[in-house]
Amino acid sequence: MVRSIDYGNLMHRAMRGLIQSVLQDVAENGLPGAHHFFITFDTTHPDVAIADWLKARYPSEMTVVIQHWYENLEVTDDGFSVTLNFGNQPEPLVIPFDAVRTFVDPSVEFGLRFESHDEDEGEEDSAEDSDDGDDDPPPHDAEIVRLDRFRKQ
Repeated sequence: MVRSIDYGNLMHRAMRGLIQSVLQDVAENGLPGAHHFFITFDTTHPDVAIADWLKARYPSEMTVVIQHWYENLEVTDDGFSVTLNFGNQPEPLVIPFDAVRTFVDPSVEFGLRFESHDEDEGEEDSAEDSDDGDDDPPPHDAEIVRLDRFRKQ
């Protein structure tokens, strides 16, 4: 059997580690300056925990914003939990890193997008900048944030 290096999975682990480090720093020290995050995640992931009404409204994926109001941000090796405000209703969310599809910090024009085998139809997994040049967004229930929206002209 020929052994090969699985760069796709190694890259995913490294990028999820980056997100974990960033969120851990924010949990300990708060958001610095104008930093804020748009995080899109797969609501069908078995370890995601969100309110039933949010699951009904976002049956496949959801984008949350960590910016002005958030509480109880806790980060583990597997994911994070946070309480966010939805129409003056605080809701706790538990999001495993494996469920994250995009992570964007528009204040510094930084973004990651995680591809899955299902989305790629057998292509190797990859993590990449969310500015992929694709002008036709895939059908979804939540908005995918594209990095070029935030680029300075």
